[in-house]
Amino acid sequence: MAIDDIRFELHQGHRKTRRLVVLRHAKSAWPEGVPDHDRPLGPRGLRDAPAAGRWLVDADCLPDLVLCSTARRARSTWELAAAEMDATPPTRHDERLYAADANRLLDVVREAPADVRTLLLIGHNPGLQDLITLLADEGLGDSLQHVREKFPTSAVAVLTRHGSWSGFAPGAALLAALAVPRGQR
Repeated sequence: MAIDDIRFELHQGHRKTRRLVVLRHAKSAWPEGVPDHDRPLGPRGLRDAPAAGRWLVDADCLPDLVLCSTARRARSTWELAAAEMDATPPTRHDERLYAADANRLLDVVREAPADVRTLLLIGHNPGLQDLITLLADEGLGDSLQHVREKFPTSAVAVLTRHGSWSGFAPGAALLAALAVPRGQR
């Protein structure tokens, strides 16, 4: 499917178009003696996570379902981002997303219910960055090149595909948007 066709279907709200929104958790702190899974957000993360939520609202990327890592920093990122929305979508905290590689993440995405049109996946690098570059056959502008170079904390990528979640496969999606929302200091 051509990029212009995907853009048209997204604009028209086509029922067969799926959006996978990938959000890397906000910047975390590294307190001594705290296990990696339990690390909290740092000061910058506390500023940036709400900005990510505002970006999702402004970009009309409100999810029908959220799949979030069980790590504290991912859960906190979502809580702060969701607070920027009028209503909080259904959320599932999935332990498979913590420290997952791209293939594990893709397996989780493929399990999304058929009625979900926009899925938000919140997790960690390098898995998220690898998932985006695995799925995206091309990107608008130079977005794909940017993701290949770096997918920083609080970054948001929007991948689109015509068809079912089970059909998400390497090279089968378009990287339609990329943003790195930052909060005010």
